[in-house]
Amino acid sequence: MVLRLFHKGLHLFGRKTQPVIIVSGLPRSGTSMMMKMLEAGGLEVLTDYVRQPNEDNPKGYYEFERVKKLPEGDTAWLKAAEGKVVKVISALLLHLPSDHTYKILFMRRSLEEILASQKQMLVRRGEPTDKVDDAEMARLFQKHLQEVQSWLDRQSNITYLDVDYNVMLRDPRPQVMQILTFLGDTLDFEKMMDVVDPALYRQKKE
Repeated sequence: MVLRLFHKGLHLFGRKTQPVIIVSGLPRSGTSMMMKMLEAGGLEVLTDYVRQPNEDNPKGYYEFERVKKLPEGDTAWLKAAEGKVVKVISALLLHLPSDHTYKILFMRRSLEEILASQKQMLVRRGEPTDKVDDAEMARLFQKHLQEVQSWLDRQSNITYLDVDYNVMLRDPRPQVMQILTFLGDTLDFEKMMDVVDPALYRQKKE
């Protein structure tokens, strides 16, 4: 099980803040499932429901449109996000301002499965699937993940926990327990467990 925990202080500029809880990872890495788990467990989610459920994500995307404007400096919404959970894909993490504290659940999934899932999504949309071959895309993803992890390790205002999506679908109990420990043991364990649905594991690596 690839599951690592990193602790850093949550005091920022002399004041104790309530962290923004973030679910992150590559697209199609299980971030929506994790958002639903945390909501079921009792956390308030920050989402605007602009992106509706569909065949690719039948239980919802849990996105918040203003997150996409982080590179443009739209960060005022983060104050209202303290103590709540919001989804931020890995490519946008580096735009988080340092005047907040964050607890990040970072989803890890087999790159082969991520690529297969993304390709299936493109097929459903009628979009081309051969713009970049899988080997090159996997190389770019791996480089990106290394850069993001290096950045995370340098941030004194961030703690993060890696969560393996593949292991979660096979044996969720140990990982859910570690998530509860990471977030403070206040969430409903059984309700989080109920969200894990192996039937949605449609690009399983054999």
